[in-house]
Amino acid sequence: MANLWVKKPIEQLLQMASDSDKGLKRTLGSWNLVALGIGAIIGAGLFVRTAAAAGAHAGPAVTISFIIAALGCAFAGLCYAEFASMIPIAGSAYTYAYATMGELIAWIIGWALVLEYALGAATVSIAWSEYLNVLLGGAIPYEWCHSPLESAQIEGVVHTGIMNVPSLFILLLLTMLLIRGTQQSAMVNAVIVFIKVAIVLAFIALGWQFINPANHIPYLIPENAPDAILPNGSTYSYLPFFHHGWGGVLTGAGIVFFAFIGFDAVSTAAQEAKNPSRDMPIGILGSLVVCTILYILFSHVLTGVAPYTDFMRAGKEASVAYAIRQYMPGFNWLATLITVAILAGFSSVILVMLLGQSRVFYSMSNDGLLPKAFSDIHPKFRTPYKSNWILFAFVGAFAAFIPGSVAGDLTSIGTLFAFVLVSAGVWVMRRNNPELVRPFKTPLVPLVPILGMVVCTAMIVGLPGPTLLSALGWMVLGLVIYFGFSQKNSHLQQK
Repeated sequence: MANLWVKKPIEQLLQMASDSDKGLKRTLGSWNLVALGIGAIIGAGLFVRTAAAAGAHAGPAVTISFIIAALGCAFAGLCYAEFASMIPIAGSAYTYAYATMGELIAWIIGWALVLEYALGAATVSIAWSEYLNVLLGGAIPYEWCHSPLESAQIEGVVHTGIMNVPSLFILLLLTMLLIRGTQQSAMVNAVIVFIKVAIVLAFIALGWQFINPANHIPYLIPENAPDAILPNGSTYSYLPFFHHGWGGVLTGAGIVFFAFIGFDAVSTAAQEAKNPSRDMPIGILGSLVVCTILYILFSHVLTGVAPYTDFMRAGKEASVAYAIRQYMPGFNWLATLITVAILAGFSSVILVMLLGQSRVFYSMSNDGLLPKAFSDIHPKFRTPYKSNWILFAFVGAFAAFIPGSVAGDLTSIGTLFAFVLVSAGVWVMRRNNPELVRPFKTPLVPLVPILGMVVCTAMIVGLPGPTLLSALGWMVLGLVIYFGFSQKNSHLQQK
């Protein structure tokens, strides 16, 4: 009879980590890893989701939403740091779960990571499309850069999307790059990180003088706030609990949490760190600290420059460029510069997401939990090319036909779920394997893992109901695949 809780032996994982001949080359130092984390984190979450959370739920208090989201990430990040220093191999949360909680939980977390990486890539590609259209002055017809589920009233005429072509284009381009084996070096990544951080700092520094204190009063959206006018002419009510006050701040945290996704991508590079026991905690926690400070300042300036209701009416797409053009006269050049640089930054985030997803699928396929096609290597380029093409079809379908807000919320729920399980995994391993060497130890166990689970679960609960139902449906589909295919083909089950 199959054992749902069979675990991958720690000794086997440590052997893989120490096999320098077959393993990945250890070339990354701590600063490379911090740069990798910042490169993966700063993207659509900051430039797009900030306005969505402020406009619909948190108002100026979106800064508090960022602090709550950062706390959840910090607790989870400490747990990731212990795992990454102790089991320094690729695979991230999926690998950790296989070693601590068994195959079924590993499958569930691997399936949840699809929501993080694949839908994350879809969401960022949708944001890439929005910013490209802003750069081109709206030259792309509304129908061909929006999903069929979106509509807007433009000059008295209601337009409905057909397909988001630009997002499909960037996904195809980056998929072909990945198949050819093109990899960003640490130097190129550092340059992109420098550009992205410079953009954020420029907006904070220049926008600070345009802050209107009245836009920050009241700081939390009041229950009796007037309805907001949406682009299609309908209204949006702030009466529901999660649309105003502290309920809105909590929901806002779940939405802007998307802005922090990426720091766990540092843990997928554990096998390439020169000194994982020291470098991994610095990379994971260092990138989190830098981004949290930038995010709080950025959201404070954005909601001070433009009133939060604007982000429901006109500034939801490419909100930063909108705020600059509307409320910062004389700085149109900054809006254009920001748009060009953001497009480059988004491209690197999509690349990291697609790369991370293919690594997770590659690991799951090697364990027998997914078909062999996902671990088939191209004879010339030595990349999992079939996995890349399957991913393009899946991610492209979401990017072309689903609104960015839906994909973004699903991405958040997948990541939060992974964080909950990683936090639980540290606690489980401390109890079951106390003898293992832990170069970095999560402090205050079990308090920190419990806080990580509680905060991340609270953010899941605060997400919109349809998102929770969609995620539940996704998990049910995953369990059907596991019991129908994966369990029978698992290499550990066949031993």
